[in-house]
Amino acid sequence: MTDPRKLDVYLRDQFVGLLEQDAEANLTFTYDERYLATPGACIISVSMPLTAASYTNATTKPFFSGLLPDESARVRLANALGVSDSNPFGLLEIIGGDCAGALELHPHNGKVERQNSDDEVLDEAQLANLLHELRGDPLLGSRDDVRLSLAGVQDKIAVNVSGKNIVLVKNGEPTTHILKPAIQGLDGTAENEAFCMTLASRVGLNAPHAQCFKAKDTAYVLVARFDRSNGDNDVVNRLHQEDFCQALSIPPELKYEEEGGPGIEKSINLIQRVANQPAADRLAFLRMQIFHFLVGNADAHAKNVALLHSLEPSAPTLAPLYDVVCTAAYPALTKNIAMRVGGRNVPDTIRLKHWLTLVPNTRASQQLLAKELKHLSNIVVNEAEWLLRDSAHLGFDHPVLRSIVKVVKARSTQILSEVDNVTG
Repeated sequence: MTDPRKLDVYLRDQFVGLLEQDAEANLTFTYDERYLATPGACIISVSMPLTAASYTNATTKPFFSGLLPDESARVRLANALGVSDSNPFGLLEIIGGDCAGALELHPHNGKVERQNSDDEVLDEAQLANLLHELRGDPLLGSRDDVRLSLAGVQDKIAVNVSGKNIVLVKNGEPTTHILKPAIQGLDGTAENEAFCMTLASRVGLNAPHAQCFKAKDTAYVLVARFDRSNGDNDVVNRLHQEDFCQALSIPPELKYEEEGGPGIEKSINLIQRVANQPAADRLAFLRMQIFHFLVGNADAHAKNVALLHSLEPSAPTLAPLYDVVCTAAYPALTKNIAMRVGGRNVPDTIRLKHWLTLVPNTRASQQLLAKELKHLSNIVVNEAEWLLRDSAHLGFDHPVLRSIVKVVKARSTQILSEVDNVTG
């Protein structure tokens, strides 16, 4: 029998266990005995509590597959690396050195050392070339000196931002920002995301800072990583996170509700079951769903919402909002929302009664949700109009922003026409 292939799994530089692949490509994960005996040992996922027993393929594969890019980006990455796109172990073996959250995967019994940094400060020409390179080499996976894995479909790269410098990090050092070039064929997506993320912050949602720039003729959005923090002497610390598909052992290819992924009800149940402050996080999650609806983001699926684990072995919290784009601004994209509201996924058909199914059938719960709907619908219109006027100054002026504001006004009017009758 062929011996299983193995990868060592590290959490914040501490060895936590083994990822193994057998001859049938089944994956198992086993926590290290010494790690289990360590005071303050943390889980790597709410789907994998601390235990000496090995986790089987049904739990292990969805979690570790969730560290990789999705769909077409995974296929292009696999082609660049000469690995099957259906082989998550093989992909992580090559690029698992810097994953989302605080995990690192390294060759079994390989010596893990932080070598002297050979980071590369990028000038505008180098950055433009890198953005072009990303089109054919997702995550720069074919480079030996860049080892990282980020989930999602869109082309992206993790970088450090130091002052005004963008630095390409090598040798597995933690990064501070995600850099995403505009999506080809969809005009203004970088400006779109910067606008929506900034708008989220302005209406009181927890959202990372996002900025839009250009390298020669290529626009890109630069988003601060919520899974990183600055420690002493500006050392960048990894914070662990997992998306809702990983937390629920659902394969990333089933991230949409209509394909079997979590919807709002399952997401709320997950929050209630595992979050440190379930009531506050349930409300924050619902506010995120309202915001996605108001800005016309139909792609708010379960891999675009996450749990953030603290440095201590305590229950996780809901991660900040991320990956928000007004997809409704592009006629070629589906209008059907990723998570249904009261069984409806066509925005024009969603009414107040459908929103109210998301909370318990009590007067207090339904009035609270109605007030949130009213508040966000009112404030988002005002802030969107102010932000549109400020967009040139903020660096993300683009004609698509007018389409976003139009969507925001229409969706807000749709909600307010009914909510006013309930809240007064």
